[in-house]
Amino acid sequence: MKLDYFYRKTDIIQKNLRQLEVLKQALNLLPPLPHIERNLRRQSVLKSSLFSARIEGNRLNASDISFVNMERKPANLAKLEIFNISRAINFLYSSSGPAILSKEFLLELHKRIMQNISPLAGVFRQEPSAIFNQAGVAIYLSPPPKDIPFLLEEFIKSINSNINPIPVKAAISHFTFEKIHPFLDGNGRVGRLISTYILKNGASDFRGLVSLEEYLDNNRESYYYLLNNQEKDITPFVEFFLEGLMTQAEKTIEEIRNYKEERKVDALLPRRREILEVIQNHQMVSFDFIRRRFMKIPESTLHYDLNKLSKGKFIRKLGNTRGAVYSANREES
Repeated sequence: MKLDYFYRKTDIIQKNLRQLEVLKQALNLLPPLPHIERNLRRQSVLKSSLFSARIEGNRLNASDISFVNMERKPANLAKLEIFNISRAINFLYSSSGPAILSKEFLLELHKRIMQNISPLAGVFRQEPSAIFNQAGVAIYLSPPPKDIPFLLEEFIKSINSNINPIPVKAAISHFTFEKIHPFLDGNGRVGRLISTYILKNGASDFRGLVSLEEYLDNNRESYYYLLNNQEKDITPFVEFFLEGLMTQAEKTIEEIRNYKEERKVDALLPRRREILEVIQNHQMVSFDFIRRRFMKIPESTLHYDLNKLSKGKFIRKLGNTRGAVYSANREES
């Protein structure tokens, strides 16, 4: 197998690259809204994790997850898949994220997304593998295990020295990695994380506010079809990838534009904001009612959160005994 994939600089690609630059400038020119942007970034991580898992067959929806139930490792396998991806994305954006691509980094990403899911987390495959369609027919035979070390060396060298525009580089890396298919499971999730890593390192990730995975899941049939291309010319996949990035960036920028100014509530930590929303949705709630909604959070932590919300005048506590109830201050929230 040779990693000699190429793309043609079509009018569509050139137009999308220009539009992506315009969108980057538009984002930079928007008024600073640090707390709102921080919350949107958290939402983007959550959405990217959810939709990346859904692409691989996870059936959870946005209504099934929240910041709170992703704070601690879930026992449910479907939620664990999303939890692991979100942790891997946060690792990419942490100070410990590497400056260049390496085999060790690829193994670390795989280890993180497959932790407590597969005994082969962080291990390259040692047996043949293939990609099958829904009818169970093999549509692509992956390279034999003995070729994986060499192919990955070539892949890493190519990506680290690639001088193409960053979004194109991210698209090519994803397609090429999927063809190498170095793991028995989790290749799609790792491949999409590599794209995120490249976009982030090339300052083309729109400050982590854009979930490309949402677009890929919404256009899953086209995504799979283009990934299964057996030709060396991968122009259609590059066009599709750039279109997705542009579409998601436009949605995010429009969402930010709809915010006129920050409110006190925008500065709240995600869990406290969720607690406040629960209280707002009911006239009065007891501590036991809140505890039942946040079963995985220690009672002492919930009491601390409620105390902070009360001091911030988001809520009122009525009573001082175990029978005390909480209500929202509408004017503050």
